[in-house]
Amino acid sequence: MHYDAETRTLPHNPFKALVAPRPIGWVSALSASGQLNLSPYSFFNGIGDNPEMVMFSSFGRKDALTFAEEGGEFVCSLATFDLRDGMNQSSAPLPRGESEFDFAGLATAPSRKVRPPRVADAPAALECRWLQTIPLVPAGGGEAAYFMVIGQVVSMYIDDRFVTPEGRVDTGAMRPIMRGGYFDYFTVESENRFEMRRPAGGGDMPKR
Repeated sequence: MHYDAETRTLPHNPFKALVAPRPIGWVSALSASGQLNLSPYSFFNGIGDNPEMVMFSSFGRKDALTFAEEGGEFVCSLATFDLRDGMNQSSAPLPRGESEFDFAGLATAPSRKVRPPRVADAPAALECRWLQTIPLVPAGGGEAAYFMVIGQVVSMYIDDRFVTPEGRVDTGAMRPIMRGGYFDYFTVESENRFEMRRPAGGGDMPKR
């Protein structure tokens, strides 16, 4: 079949089921006055590695976006299968300034280089400095509904249990969860991992 994205020819939009699974940016940020927000974003990914950069995209100017701008920093904690309920609870539309950490029963842990805390039980977290927010204006023009926040990673927390003797991170052992379409989620498991090397001497290890 051919699905027309403008006329919507299926009862349920397949877009998120096709651009899937998507990593979850579990974003914590502090406002200028010190209010703390925690929100999961499935429109999230890494966009560079020299320097390391990430982005998350917000539907509307929600607290995670405005707090990241006000405080100039944010943290992306890794959402895992063990933390799935807390991650889901933190998506509740609470009033500005009401802590999703408290609402979801999640503990905080201090970051190393930025003010916002990370999720204490998350096995990894990326500490970021806000770089810019880009309004995503549609092709036909008009007001942007989505806003893409870009941050530069300045420090990474990794639980020592998931660093191998060779110095690699065992992502699958952390069991991160990823978002699919509709109400679907997926897990990353070590037993599903496979390795491929790029042609002409390419590899998966960084060149620097």
